[in-house]
Order: sequence, then C-alpha cells, then structure tokens
Amino acid sequence: MAETVRSLVIDDEDTVRFFMAETLKRDGHEVTTARNGEEALERLRENPFDLALVDLKLGGRIDGLRVLEAIRWRWPSTAVIILTAHGSLESAVAAIREGVDLYLLKPLEMEELREAVREALARRRRATTTNAAGEEGAADVLRCGPFTVDLDKRQVQVHGRTIELTQREYRLLVHLIENAQRVVPPQELVRVVQDYEPQGVREARDIIKWYIYSLRRKVEPDPSNPRYIVNIREAGYTFGE
Repeated sequence: MAETVRSLVIDDEDTVRFFMAETLKRDGHEVTTARNGEEALERLRENPFDLALVDLKLGGRIDGLRVLEAIRWRWPSTAVIILTAHGSLESAVAAIREGVDLYLLKPLEMEELREAVREALARRRRATTTNAAGEEGAADVLRCGPFTVDLDKRQVQVHGRTIELTQREYRLLVHLIENAQRVVPPQELVRVVQDYEPQGVREARDIIKWYIYSLRRKVEPDPSNPRYIVNIREAGYTFGE
C-alpha cells in the first residue's frame, strides 16, 4: 500500500485554496490548509509535510517567500510549489534561490496541478536519495565549543539551549564552524548565504555584515564584544571556540 502524502495548501483565496485541497484529496493526499502566512508558520512549527503549495502573494505580514524560507529551514525535504497570479522574473528568481521545486502561474487547471505535484514530489525524492547516498557515513551532529548543530533537523544549541535561526543565519553559522581552522573571506560567505556572486569585496562586506550582526545577537553572550564570530580585519571572519 502506497504511503499517504501529507500536503499543506497555503492560499488567501478561499476558492483557490478549496480547489487545490480537493484536487489533492481526490488523489489520496492528507491535506492541511492555511489562509495566510501566519497560519502557515503555525502549521509548520511542529508538523512535517511531504508537499507544500504556497501562494506567493499572501495577505498579511508574511508572504510566500517568508513561508518558503521557513520550510527550507525547518523541513528541508519538503517539496514546494510556489503559485502566483502576478508572475515576474524577480519573484521567480527569489523563489528559486530559496529552493523551490516548481513555480506555476494561476489560474491552474486540475491536470496541470496534478502533473506539477507529481513532478515536484519525484524531484524531491531524487534529491533526497542522492543526498543520502552522498552523505553516507557523514556525521549527523556538528560540535564546536559550546555549539551543537543537528544537521538532519537543522537545529542549533548553544550551551544546551536551542537557538532559533533563519535559514541564512543557519547556513552562515554552519559554514563558519565547518571552516573554524581558517579565515573565511566575505565573498565566500555571501555565496554560501545567498547563493549569489558579489561584485567585489566591498559589496560582499556590505551584504554579509547584516547577517553577521543578526547572528551575533542570537549566539554571542556579548554581541558588541564577539567571542565566537570574529572579524579579522581586511580578511574576513573566523569562528573562535
């Protein structure tokens, strides 16, 4: 018997949300819905999903890209389809950078939606299988000084206390810990955090300093006198134990 697919449908339009939910239910999915970004984050806090359909232009303070970032940080194996009635190159690129599996324009036909769901789930299964094969035997937990990072759950603890990080803060911290033996230049950190190639050192410094500032506020005992995330003048940053 095939395993039931657990799906999350997030859209602020009642009729669209109902259409997508009913289509998935007819195909055997176990469906949870959310009307806005706030509800979506609540659903995602403790519940993993195999698939998420996310409207890009959600009403309220939290848009679809924020929800996508939360999914990728909390449940990285979830297949994600972004939907919008206001398609643009900029929004598509932003979604792809955050790790979306498919990007579709509304309105959707039933068969188009079904085909997209099948493709997204298949793509995510292939990625998960490849990662598992490539990481066989790798450590699941990263430890350095008072820091413990569960790489499977993407959870970070400092002195035994769990720290809530955004996806990009998490990438930054893990890369610094994994390269604690050297000074990491700002250009490299920007590539890791944003998957973007900065135009020179100055741009890289301007971009990464805000992520450094935000991360220090969460992990340093005294952010104004950092102990762990240390700036090496004119060179970059290193992780101090």
